[in-house]
Amino acid sequence: MSQATFVGIDVSKKSLEVHVLPSGEHLSVNYDKAGLTALIKKLKPLKQLQVVLMEATGGYEKLLAAELCAAGLNKVCISNPRLIRDFARSTGQLAKTDTIDAAMIALFAQMFNLEPKPIPSQAEEQLKALVSRRQQLIKIRTAENNRLEKATTSRVISSLHKIIEILNRELQEIDQEIEKTIRLNPVWCAKEKILRKVKGVGPVTACQLLATLPELGQLNRREIASLAGLAPINRDSGQFRGKRMICGGRSAVRKALYMATLVATIYNPTIRKFYNRLLVTGKPKKLALTACMRKLLIILNSILKNDPISCIQS
Repeated sequence: MSQATFVGIDVSKKSLEVHVLPSGEHLSVNYDKAGLTALIKKLKPLKQLQVVLMEATGGYEKLLAAELCAAGLNKVCISNPRLIRDFARSTGQLAKTDTIDAAMIALFAQMFNLEPKPIPSQAEEQLKALVSRRQQLIKIRTAENNRLEKATTSRVISSLHKIIEILNRELQEIDQEIEKTIRLNPVWCAKEKILRKVKGVGPVTACQLLATLPELGQLNRREIASLAGLAPINRDSGQFRGKRMICGGRSAVRKALYMATLVATIYNPTIRKFYNRLLVTGKPKKLALTACMRKLLIILNSILKNDPISCIQS
Protein backbone atom coordinates (compact mmCIF):
# COMPACT_ATOMS: atom_id res chain seq x y z
CA MET A 1 0.00 0.00 0.00
CA SER A 2 1.29 3.48 -0.84
CA GLN A 3 1.94 5.89 2.00
CA ALA A 4 -0.15 8.98 2.67
CA THR A 5 1.44 12.25 1.56
CA PHE A 6 1.72 15.26 3.88
CA VAL A 7 2.66 18.76 2.70
CA GLY A 8 3.92 21.53 4.97
CA ILE A 9 4.02 25.13 3.73
CA ASP A 10 5.76 27.98 5.51
CA VAL A 11 3.99 31.16 4.41
CA SER A 12 5.63 34.59 4.36
CA LYS A 13 4.69 37.83 2.66
CA LYS A 14 6.79 37.23 -0.47
CA SER A 15 7.60 33.53 -0.62
CA LEU A 16 6.37 30.01 0.11
CA GLU A 17 8.58 27.19 1.38
CA VAL A 18 7.05 23.77 0.66
CA HIS A 19 8.10 20.42 2.11
CA VAL A 20 6.61 17.06 1.11
CA LEU A 21 6.67 13.89 3.22
CA PRO A 22 7.51 11.06 3.03
CA SER A 23 9.45 11.86 -0.15
CA GLY A 24 11.38 14.72 1.49
CA GLU A 25 11.02 16.94 -1.59
CA HIS A 26 11.37 20.69 -1.07
CA LEU A 27 10.14 23.56 -3.20
CA SER A 28 10.53 27.34 -2.94
CA VAL A 29 8.23 29.65 -4.91
CA ASN A 30 7.38 33.32 -4.88
CA TYR A 31 4.08 34.24 -3.27
CA ASP A 32 2.54 35.63 -6.46
CA LYS A 33 0.35 34.40 -9.29
CA ALA A 34 3.19 32.57 -11.06
CA GLY A 35 4.38 30.98 -7.82
CA LEU A 36 0.87 29.80 -6.88
CA THR A 37 0.42 28.30 -10.35
CA ALA A 38 3.73 26.42 -10.01
CA LEU A 39 2.78 25.19 -6.53
CA ILE A 40 -0.62 23.91 -7.65
CA LYS A 41 1.01 22.18 -10.62
CA LYS A 42 3.39 20.46 -8.19
CA LEU A 43 0.74 19.38 -5.69
CA LYS A 44 -2.00 18.13 -8.03
CA PRO A 45 -0.17 14.96 -9.20
CA LEU A 46 0.69 13.88 -5.62
CA LYS A 47 -0.83 10.51 -4.77
CA GLN A 48 -2.58 9.81 -1.48
CA LEU A 49 -2.44 13.49 -0.51
CA GLN A 50 -3.89 13.64 3.00
CA VAL A 51 -3.36 17.24 4.08
CA VAL A 52 -1.65 20.50 3.14
CA LEU A 53 -0.77 22.14 6.44
CA MET A 54 0.16 25.78 6.97
CA GLU A 55 0.41 28.05 9.98
CA ALA A 56 -1.88 30.99 10.72
CA THR A 57 0.33 33.96 9.83
CA GLY A 58 -1.84 36.99 10.43
CA GLY A 59 -3.80 36.61 7.20
CA TYR A 60 -1.12 35.82 4.63
CA GLU A 61 -2.25 32.19 4.61
CA LYS A 62 -5.83 33.01 3.56
CA LEU A 63 -5.12 33.70 -0.11
CA LEU A 64 -3.05 30.52 -0.40
CA ALA A 65 -5.77 28.41 1.22
CA ALA A 66 -8.42 29.93 -1.06
CA GLU A 67 -6.33 29.35 -4.20
CA LEU A 68 -5.63 25.73 -3.29
CA CYS A 69 -9.33 25.05 -2.64
CA ALA A 70 -10.31 26.79 -5.88
CA ALA A 71 -7.87 24.50 -7.73
CA GLY A 72 -9.58 21.44 -6.27
CA LEU A 73 -7.00 20.78 -3.55
CA ASN A 74 -9.50 20.67 -0.69
CA LYS A 75 -7.04 19.09 1.73
CA VAL A 76 -6.08 22.29 3.54
CA CYS A 77 -5.57 22.69 7.27
CA ILE A 78 -4.45 25.84 9.13
CA SER A 79 -2.77 25.34 12.50
CA ASN A 80 -1.76 27.44 15.48
CA PRO A 81 1.94 28.31 14.95
CA ARG A 82 2.69 27.91 18.65
CA LEU A 83 1.78 24.21 18.51
CA ILE A 84 4.19 23.59 15.65
CA ARG A 85 6.99 25.58 17.27
CA ASP A 86 6.60 23.64 20.53
CA PHE A 87 6.63 20.43 18.51
CA ALA A 88 9.85 21.48 16.76
CA ARG A 89 11.53 22.14 20.13
CA SER A 90 10.37 18.75 21.40
CA THR A 91 12.25 17.08 18.53
CA GLY A 92 15.42 18.97 19.49
CA GLN A 93 15.14 21.36 16.55
CA LEU A 94 16.09 24.74 18.02
CA ALA A 95 17.20 26.42 14.80
CA LYS A 96 14.54 28.34 12.89
CA THR A 97 14.57 29.14 9.18
CA ASP A 98 11.81 29.13 6.58
CA THR A 99 13.13 25.85 5.15
CA ILE A 100 13.29 24.19 8.58
CA ASP A 101 9.83 25.54 9.46
CA ALA A 102 8.30 23.99 6.32
CA ALA A 103 9.88 20.63 7.17
CA MET A 104 8.61 20.84 10.77
CA ILE A 105 5.10 21.72 9.59
CA ALA A 106 5.05 18.67 7.30
CA LEU A 107 6.44 16.43 10.07
CA PHE A 108 3.83 17.76 12.51
CA ALA A 109 1.07 16.85 10.04
CA GLN A 110 2.56 13.38 9.51
CA MET A 111 3.20 12.59 13.19
CA PHE A 112 -0.33 13.53 14.26
CA ASN A 113 -1.94 12.22 11.07
CA LEU A 114 -3.83 15.50 10.60
CA GLU A 115 -6.86 15.75 8.39
CA PRO A 116 -8.15 18.72 6.38
CA LYS A 117 -10.55 21.18 7.99
CA PRO A 118 -13.25 23.27 6.32
CA ILE A 119 -11.97 26.66 5.17
CA PRO A 120 -14.22 29.59 6.20
CA SER A 121 -16.42 30.88 3.40
CA GLN A 122 -16.12 34.41 2.06
CA ALA A 123 -19.19 35.45 4.09
CA GLU A 124 -17.66 34.01 7.29
CA GLU A 125 -14.40 35.83 6.65
CA GLN A 126 -16.29 39.06 6.02
CA LEU A 127 -18.28 38.79 9.26
CA LYS A 128 -15.15 37.96 11.25
CA ALA A 129 -13.30 40.92 9.71
CA LEU A 130 -16.16 43.31 10.47
CA VAL A 131 -16.41 42.17 14.10
CA SER A 132 -12.63 42.42 14.48
CA ARG A 133 -12.66 45.94 13.02
CA ARG A 134 -15.43 46.93 15.44
CA GLN A 135 -13.29 45.79 18.37
CA GLN A 136 -10.35 47.81 17.03
CA LEU A 137 -12.49 50.95 16.76
CA ILE A 138 -13.84 50.45 20.30
CA LYS A 139 -10.27 50.17 21.58
CA ILE A 140 -9.20 53.36 19.79
CA ARG A 141 -12.28 55.25 21.01
CA THR A 142 -11.63 54.17 24.58
CA ALA A 143 -8.05 55.44 24.34
CA GLU A 144 -9.23 58.78 22.95
CA ASN A 145 -11.85 59.15 25.69
CA ASN A 146 -9.16 58.48 28.30
CA ARG A 147 -6.98 61.18 26.75
CA LEU A 148 -9.95 63.55 26.72
CA GLU A 149 -10.34 63.22 30.49
CA LYS A 150 -6.76 64.43 31.00
CA ALA A 151 -6.58 67.03 28.22
CA THR A 152 -6.35 70.68 29.29
CA THR A 153 -5.49 72.48 26.05
CA SER A 154 -8.46 73.69 24.01
CA ARG A 155 -6.85 72.67 20.69
CA VAL A 156 -6.17 69.15 21.95
CA ILE A 157 -9.69 68.85 23.37
CA SER A 158 -11.14 69.98 20.04
CA SER A 159 -9.01 67.44 18.15
CA LEU A 160 -10.06 64.63 20.46
CA HIS A 161 -13.75 65.50 20.08
CA LYS A 162 -13.39 65.40 16.28
CA ILE A 163 -11.69 62.00 16.30
CA ILE A 164 -14.24 60.54 18.73
CA GLU A 165 -17.07 61.84 16.55
CA ILE A 166 -15.50 60.21 13.48
CA LEU A 167 -15.05 56.94 15.39
CA ASN A 168 -18.70 57.01 16.52
CA ARG A 169 -19.87 57.45 12.93
CA GLU A 170 -17.60 54.68 11.71
CA LEU A 171 -18.81 52.35 14.48
CA GLN A 172 -22.40 53.05 13.50
CA GLU A 173 -21.64 52.16 9.88
CA ILE A 174 -19.76 48.99 10.88
CA ASP A 175 -22.68 47.94 13.09
CA GLN A 176 -25.07 48.42 10.18
CA GLU A 177 -22.79 46.38 7.91
CA ILE A 178 -22.60 43.56 10.49
CA GLU A 179 -26.39 43.56 10.85
CA LYS A 180 -26.79 43.47 7.06
CA THR A 181 -24.29 40.59 6.70
CA ILE A 182 -26.14 38.52 9.30
CA ARG A 183 -29.55 39.36 7.85
CA LEU A 184 -28.45 38.06 4.43
CA ASN A 185 -27.60 34.66 5.94
CA PRO A 186 -30.72 32.77 7.12
CA VAL A 187 -28.74 30.43 9.41
CA TRP A 188 -26.90 33.28 11.15
CA CYS A 189 -30.12 35.22 11.44
CA ALA A 190 -31.86 32.28 13.12
CA LYS A 191 -28.90 31.60 15.43
CA GLU A 192 -28.71 35.25 16.47
CA LYS A 193 -32.39 35.25 17.45
CA ILE A 194 -31.91 32.06 19.47
CA LEU A 195 -28.82 33.38 21.26
CA ARG A 196 -30.50 36.68 22.15
CA LYS A 197 -33.32 34.84 23.90
CA VAL A 198 -30.85 34.01 26.69
CA LYS A 199 -30.76 36.79 29.29
CA GLY A 200 -27.36 38.46 29.28
CA VAL A 201 -26.69 37.94 25.58
CA GLY A 202 -27.19 41.13 23.60
CA PRO A 203 -26.75 41.87 19.89
CA VAL A 204 -23.01 42.60 20.20
CA THR A 205 -22.26 39.36 22.06
CA ALA A 206 -24.38 37.33 19.63
CA CYS A 207 -22.55 38.78 16.62
CA GLN A 208 -19.16 38.20 18.21
CA LEU A 209 -20.00 34.57 18.96
CA LEU A 210 -21.25 33.98 15.42
CA ALA A 211 -18.01 35.42 14.02
CA THR A 212 -15.44 33.97 16.43
CA LEU A 213 -17.08 30.67 17.40
CA PRO A 214 -18.85 29.19 14.36
CA GLU A 215 -18.56 25.74 15.99
CA LEU A 216 -21.12 26.77 18.63
CA GLY A 217 -23.92 24.20 18.65
CA GLN A 218 -21.86 21.56 16.82
CA LEU A 219 -19.61 20.26 19.63
CA ASN A 220 -20.19 18.70 23.03
CA ARG A 221 -19.90 20.68 26.27
CA ARG A 222 -16.27 19.74 26.94
CA GLU A 223 -15.11 20.44 23.39
CA ILE A 224 -16.77 23.86 23.19
CA ALA A 225 -15.38 24.90 26.60
CA SER A 226 -11.89 23.77 25.57
CA LEU A 227 -12.13 25.60 22.24
CA ALA A 228 -12.98 28.84 24.06
CA GLY A 229 -10.21 28.31 26.61
CA LEU A 230 -12.68 27.98 29.48
CA ALA A 231 -11.99 24.35 30.40
CA PRO A 232 -9.99 24.00 33.64
CA ILE A 233 -6.64 22.27 33.09
CA ASN A 234 -5.14 19.91 35.67
CA ARG A 235 -1.66 20.61 37.02
CA ASP A 236 -0.95 17.50 39.09
CA SER A 237 2.26 15.56 39.67
CA GLY A 238 2.62 12.65 42.09
CA GLN A 239 1.09 13.66 45.41
CA PHE A 240 0.96 17.30 44.36
CA ARG A 241 -2.42 18.67 43.30
CA GLY A 242 -2.03 21.99 41.56
CA LYS A 243 -4.59 24.71 41.12
CA ARG A 244 -6.85 24.23 38.09
CA MET A 245 -6.42 27.02 35.57
CA ILE A 246 -7.69 28.00 32.15
CA CYS A 247 -5.34 28.80 29.29
CA GLY A 248 -5.21 28.83 25.51
CA GLY A 249 -8.37 28.88 23.46
CA ARG A 250 -9.89 31.87 21.70
CA SER A 251 -9.48 35.09 23.63
CA ALA A 252 -12.03 36.87 21.44
CA VAL A 253 -14.71 34.42 22.60
CA ARG A 254 -13.84 34.97 26.27
CA LYS A 255 -13.98 38.75 25.80
CA ALA A 256 -17.42 38.40 24.23
CA LEU A 257 -18.65 36.22 27.08
CA TYR A 258 -17.20 38.35 29.87
CA MET A 259 -19.62 41.28 29.64
CA ALA A 260 -22.52 38.97 28.85
CA THR A 261 -21.79 36.96 31.99
CA LEU A 262 -21.57 40.08 34.15
CA VAL A 263 -25.09 40.98 33.03
CA ALA A 264 -26.26 37.38 33.37
CA THR A 265 -25.15 37.20 37.03
CA ILE A 266 -27.78 39.88 37.70
CA TYR A 267 -30.62 39.18 35.27
CA ASN A 268 -30.30 35.49 34.32
CA PRO A 269 -31.83 33.34 37.13
CA THR A 270 -29.77 30.22 36.31
CA ILE A 271 -26.43 32.04 36.14
CA ARG A 272 -27.24 34.26 39.13
CA LYS A 273 -28.07 31.24 41.30
CA PHE A 274 -24.90 29.44 40.20
CA TYR A 275 -22.74 32.54 40.79
CA ASN A 276 -24.14 33.17 44.28
CA ARG A 277 -23.71 29.51 45.25
CA LEU A 278 -20.02 29.66 44.29
CA LEU A 279 -19.53 32.85 46.32
CA VAL A 280 -21.23 31.31 49.36
CA THR A 281 -18.83 28.34 49.22
CA GLY A 282 -15.91 30.77 49.40
CA LYS A 283 -14.86 30.88 45.75
CA PRO A 284 -13.11 34.12 44.68
CA LYS A 285 -15.24 36.40 42.51
CA LYS A 286 -12.91 36.06 39.52
CA LEU A 287 -13.03 32.27 39.68
CA ALA A 288 -16.81 32.30 40.14
CA LEU A 289 -17.23 34.61 37.14
CA THR A 290 -15.03 32.38 34.97
CA ALA A 291 -17.09 29.35 35.97
CA CYS A 292 -20.24 31.28 35.04
CA MET A 293 -18.73 32.16 31.66
CA ARG A 294 -18.19 28.47 31.03
CA LYS A 295 -21.73 27.62 32.18
CA LEU A 296 -23.24 30.32 29.95
CA LEU A 297 -21.24 29.06 26.97
CA ILE A 298 -22.40 25.48 27.58
CA ILE A 299 -26.02 26.66 27.86
CA LEU A 300 -25.76 28.54 24.55
CA ASN A 301 -24.10 25.56 22.89
CA SER A 302 -26.83 23.23 24.14
CA ILE A 303 -29.64 25.54 23.00
CA LEU A 304 -28.22 25.84 19.47
CA LYS A 305 -27.57 22.11 19.35
CA ASN A 306 -31.14 21.22 20.25
CA ASP A 307 -32.99 24.04 18.47
CA PRO A 308 -34.52 22.98 15.13
CA ILE A 309 -32.74 25.27 12.66
CA SER A 310 -31.79 22.48 10.25
CA CYS A 311 -34.84 23.32 8.16
CA ILE A 312 -33.37 26.76 7.50
CA GLN A 313 -30.05 25.27 6.36
CA SER A 314 -31.82 23.11 3.82
